[in-house]
Amino acid sequence: MRLDSAAAAAGVRLIVHDVIGSTNAEALRLARAGERGPLWVVARMQTAGRGRRGRGWVSQPGNLFATLLLHAPSPPAQAPQLSFVAAVALTDALSACAPACAEALTLKWPNDVLLGGAKVAGVLIEAEGDSVAIGMGVNCLSHPPDTEFPAADLSAFAVDADAVFAALSAAMAQRLAQWDRGTGFAAIHAAWLGRAHGLGQTIRVRLPERELSGRFDGVDEAGRLLLHRSDGTVEAITAGDVFGFDSAARQAEH
Repeated sequence: MRLDSAAAAAGVRLIVHDVIGSTNAEALRLARAGERGPLWVVARMQTAGRGRRGRGWVSQPGNLFATLLLHAPSPPAQAPQLSFVAAVALTDALSACAPACAEALTLKWPNDVLLGGAKVAGVLIEAEGDSVAIGMGVNCLSHPPDTEFPAADLSAFAVDADAVFAALSAAMAQRLAQWDRGTGFAAIHAAWLGRAHGLGQTIRVRLPERELSGRFDGVDEAGRLLLHRSDGTVEAITAGDVFGFDSAARQAEH
């Protein structure tokens, strides 16, 4: 694994582990011990990888498991925007490594990168105090079978984890500079919407206590999904799982 030269010149550092429990957990452990970053923690294999809401993240060798540790990257109100910064940077990196797949890359709210409609990468943001761990997993060589939402990998494009990480370290540095602690979110917002999966389609959003359906009208400046309900109201959703993209249903409504 190697950092992009521009990231290294900007003072970003890198620690690589052959095997670790979780790169996010390790980054936050280092933060508790006084580490302030910016620091990438990367593993060739995880034994306790996790996704959103405590779900396990299958961590097969050959894939990329990486966390960027930052100290006080923005005012607290802008912190949720980091998942959009990371998702856009991931698409930048994958497009650079495998130009043939660029047109097939889309972004599923709030934090997944899709390849041909199947999940190829994800983002997990965790914070403790002023420290923020931006975890990213990319299915480079393989993907888990039998997932609730379809999964994919980059094996057909002959892209390895080392190349993806080098491109990602460059893309994150560029997108973080563009975001500039939240003052430049408009550009990130526009880039994310330009790749938004299912925009304008009827979707289902699963919340902890209920499930909603409606037309996906976009994402607001706070990063909330805008769901246009059948009664004409628009609901802004802070967190949930999106399923059931259905362009045919949208056409039927109109």
